Amino acid sequence: MGAAGVAVGSLGAAPAIASAPTPLWKVAKRRGIVFGSSTATWQISDPDYAALFARQAKLLFTEDDLLWYRLKPTPDADLDFTYADQIIGFAEANDMRVFGAHLVWDEGFGEGWTEDDLWGMSEQQARAVLFGTADAVVRRYRGRVEAWSVANEVTSPEGERGYRTDVPWWEPLGKGYVEEAFHVAHAADPRALLVINEFGFETVNEWGDEAEPRRRATLRVIDDLLRRGAPVHALGVQAHLLADQFADRFDARAYTRWLGEVADRGLEILITELDVTDDGLPADAAARDAGVRDVYRRYLDVALSCRDVRAVMAFGLSDRYTWLEEDYPREDGAPRRPLAYDDELAPKPARTAIANQLAGAPSRPLLWSIPE
Repeated sequence: MGAAGVAVGSLGAAPAIASAPTPLWKVAKRRGIVFGSSTATWQISDPDYAALFARQAKLLFTEDDLLWYRLKPTPDADLDFTYADQIIGFAEANDMRVFGAHLVWDEGFGEGWTEDDLWGMSEQQARAVLFGTADAVVRRYRGRVEAWSVANEVTSPEGERGYRTDVPWWEPLGKGYVEEAFHVAHAADPRALLVINEFGFETVNEWGDEAEPRRRATLRVIDDLLRRGAPVHALGVQAHLLADQFADRFDARAYTRWLGEVADRGLEILITELDVTDDGLPADAAARDAGVRDVYRRYLDVALSCRDVRAVMAFGLSDRYTWLEEDYPREDGAPRRPLAYDDELAPKPARTAIANQLAGAPSRPLLWSIPE
């Protein structure tokens, strides 16, 4: 059955919307950058949002529909591709490339997995469930997913030689689970771009963690994986930006040097989950929007100066569907305003900043062809 014809309903080409400024993907393409965003079936079931998404994005990050709470809601469940087929079908119906997320992550399981299920696996069980699922997923979408987030959030300055140890796979499999996941994905689709995806590279975060130790830990893991022959092709930089004192805390020179270090290892760089947590900004919407705009402007001015940054994916396009409102609401109760469009799908100053920085970025070769 075709992806757009699954039994629970279809998400085909989005309806056309009225004329508007040049779409963000088209602005980006002129400079050789692929622009897109995360989304999920439950979001684009909203036809107005689907239309906005289809107009603005040409790279779709699968936010929810390839996570295990969708694919494998309990340890004994057969793989369920219902939602994954729909989201990839939507991308194909709208001429989008696909970034599949995530093959290996310590979250995204849902309530059907208990702590004992996750942390009590034997080596045999862990290998079967982790690598068996990754292999099945990549093979099913072989040739239809341009890039895979193979390993998400697997590094830590407090870990062992840069690797996180507080994940379910560590005890039964050791650090080799990361390397093996890349080999499994490559065998299943040799043409896909394989990504290690990580956060915390920009400034001190809301928990007080500094960026530089995270940068070093991630490079240490990348070096280890490459030395062992793992097919790691790109680093995904989540870029969840914290507005609080961003101008003072963001060291542009250090960040530029670090991007160069990543590129020197032969890796492409993808910005994968770009948004702005608006803590530290006033509750007043206009003032907050101006502050968020400034964060986007400062960050993208630096990040896009590196020609090895080949793609930019926002973590959502509209405040209507931002994870920050659900997971990290503001203490003052003001609704979060982290994205390019507000909850009424109207463009905000953030959208202007993103467009301007894309338009002014140095040119680079286009990573994937993007149909007009």
